[in-house]
Amino acid sequence: MLARTAASLYWLGRYVERADFIARLVEATVRLDALSPRPAGEAAWASALRVTYTEKDFAKTAQTLSQQHVARFLTLDAAHGGSIMSCLNAARNNARAVRTALTRDAWTAINRAWLLFQNRASPGGTNATLNLLEAVKAETRGFEGAVSRMMRNEATALIRLGAAIERADNTARLLDVKYHLLLPEGESVGGVVDRDQWTTILQTVSAVTAYRWLYNDGLRVSSVVDLLIARPEMPRSLTACSEETVDVLGMLAKRTGLHGEADRMARARVGRMQRTRSAEIVISGMHEFLQAFIRENAMLHAAIARQFRFVT
Repeated sequence: MLARTAASLYWLGRYVERADFIARLVEATVRLDALSPRPAGEAAWASALRVTYTEKDFAKTAQTLSQQHVARFLTLDAAHGGSIMSCLNAARNNARAVRTALTRDAWTAINRAWLLFQNRASPGGTNATLNLLEAVKAETRGFEGAVSRMMRNEATALIRLGAAIERADNTARLLDVKYHLLLPEGESVGGVVDRDQWTTILQTVSAVTAYRWLYNDGLRVSSVVDLLIARPEMPRSLTACSEETVDVLGMLAKRTGLHGEADRMARARVGRMQRTRSAEIVISGMHEFLQAFIRENAMLHAAIARQFRFVT
């Protein structure tokens, strides 16, 4: 497989996963701000920008931290790479470059998602924004389903690999921002606002039902942390993403003969994750753990690029 083909497939997986995550993040923030009993206001939208690393880009627009401005910035603003529209543009361009490696269903899902944003100037009000985000999620789920039905070869493995690396990064950043998001003055830990914020985290990663299945003691911060870091049953947990990365790299090694630094790094990370307990992470320093994970994930991404000989 040509290096540029491998790169396009890998980045296709990353950009689709990123678009899906941003859609879920904006949807959850809309609900937290506009639909909860205690609207979170600017703090909620500031946290959404922190999660997506777009605070500085948004600040350049000189707009206020409101649903109208931040929702449009994260969905439709083509001037920066952190919007859903930009991610889908990049995903479609990569899909076009490897069109013959994709099934009709996979290409159609990407194209339909891209078409949602054409000739659209605003995401609209609350209901219109939620409808748009739901449509994005439906198409990204359609793409994921189409990939799962494709032939098990190098192409599908590289798409899955990109998605796993992106998903791990998203979950770590989301958890890190919430864990350090200060509650408004006068609000208590475990109060209404705090519970709403943690519920928003679960909604963003589609984990509300999973949480209820695995934990019977109500909404507890320690349990949410455990779910999103240590539980392999949860597809978006750091452990699950790490294990999937190892599995996909192993399959690629068998098919391509390319085996090296990325495999060693991925296996070492899984070993550490399996030995680590979430309670220990909270005691020793959650922020430090998550920041180290994010840095390691970026290093693993760079190692993958070197191993498969494509430029990041």
